[in-house]
Amino acid sequence: PGLSYTWLFNNDTLYLREDSRRFISQATGNLYLAKVEPWDVGNYTCAVSSAEAQRRVRGPPAALTLRGDGVMGEYEPKIEVRFPEMTHAARGSSVRLECFALGK
Repeated sequence: PGLSYTWLFNNDTLYLREDSRRFISQATGNLYLAKVEPWDVGNYTCAVSSAEAQRRVRGPPAALTLRGDGVMGEYEPKIEVRFPEMTHAARGSSVRLECFALGK
C-alpha cells in the first residue's frame, strides 16, 4: 500500500496517452504494451515511489527490440490461467481470477 509505479522510456518519464495499447497496472507495477510498433523500441525502466517513505527507487533498464524475422521464439502464442482448480468464496465477496495471454 502507498506505492506508486512509473515507467521511464530512454530515461524520460513515459507519459501514456489514453490508448488501448499501453497500460501501467498500479496494483502490480507491470507495463503492458500491445501491438508493438517501431517507435516502442528502447530502454524501459520501472520506478517505484512511496510517499510515506519519501523515497523513489529505479530498477535496471530492460531493452525492447524488434525481431526482423517475425519469429516469437520462446514467446509463441500461449494462454496461462492462474487460479486453483477450486476457489471458495463467501456470498457477496469479491474473487479475482487472472488470465494471461502472450503472443502474436
